[in-house]
Amino acid sequence: QVQLVESGGGLVRPGGSLRLSCAASGITFSYFTMGWYRQAPGKQRELVADITNGGTTNYEDSVKGRFSLSRDNAKNTVYLQMNSLKSEDTAVYYCSARSYGNLYWGQGTQITVSS
Repeated sequence: QVQLVESGGGLVRPGGSLRLSCAASGITFSYFTMGWYRQAPGKQRELVADITNGGTTNYEDSVKGRFSLSRDNAKNTVYLQMNSLKSEDTAVYYCSARSYGNLYWGQGTQITVSS
C-alpha cells in the first residue's frame, strides 16, 4: 500500500519560513519523481515544484528563489523548504509521487500565511 505522509504545515507570518516533509512508503522511492502541489480555495491544484529521480528540480515561477526542493533517497523523504512566505502561498499542499503512469497523492497539509 502506497502512503505519502506530509508534515510541517501550519500558520506562519509573512516573510517567515516553513519546511514540509513527505515520507513515502510502499514504492521504490528512487524511481519516482516527487513533487509538491498546492490548492488554494476556489482555485485549481497547481504544481509548486518537483524533483526527478536524478535530482533535477523544477519550480513554479512564483516560488523560484524562495522555495527549495530536495530529496533523501535513503530516508524515502522529500523536503520543501519555503522561505519569504507570502499570503498568496496560503493553500493546502499535497505531496505527489509519479512514475511510469502511476501517480500517488498525500492527504495534504494546510499552510496559512497571515499576520
